[in-house]
Amino acid sequence: MAEIEIRPFAAGDADDVLSVILPIQREEFGIDISADAQPDLRVIPDFYQSRKGQFWVAVKDGAIVGTLGLKDIGNNQAALRKMFVAAEVRGSEHGVAARLLERMFAHARAVGLADIFLGTTDKFVAAHRFYEKNGFTEIAKNALPRSFPLMAVDSKFYRYRVG
Repeated sequence: MAEIEIRPFAAGDADDVLSVILPIQREEFGIDISADAQPDLRVIPDFYQSRKGQFWVAVKDGAIVGTLGLKDIGNNQAALRKMFVAAEVRGSEHGVAARLLERMFAHARAVGLADIFLGTTDKFVAAHRFYEKNGFTEIAKNALPRSFPLMAVDSKFYRYRVG
């Protein structure tokens, strides 16, 4: 089994990040979305890697196979966004999603975040189970902080209390 490295996004990763995310959104889940509709992915350092936020990539054999963004939304709260894992490395035998989440939780504790929120679509049923198994609790849309960056496709929302 090839080693999988979890590391912060670096200059030069942008195209590889898109090559993981777009096929999952479009081909696997039939979401009609383009790179242009996700401008945050063109400015990851400014959008995610500021204040208490961060963006991680999972790398296997030199290729990015997973992503996870944590957007600081103020008030010691953050939004989990862009968590995607390539089909060939999904599942507990690879542990990519779990390792990305572990890295995010450790970072959240280290920088003093209190809550992490996320929005997802009804289509990502396996993701719902994964988030719930890892301590996220479903909440109503109106329970989100005002600063939460809503996406048009989001229809299901979760909260994780750090610490």
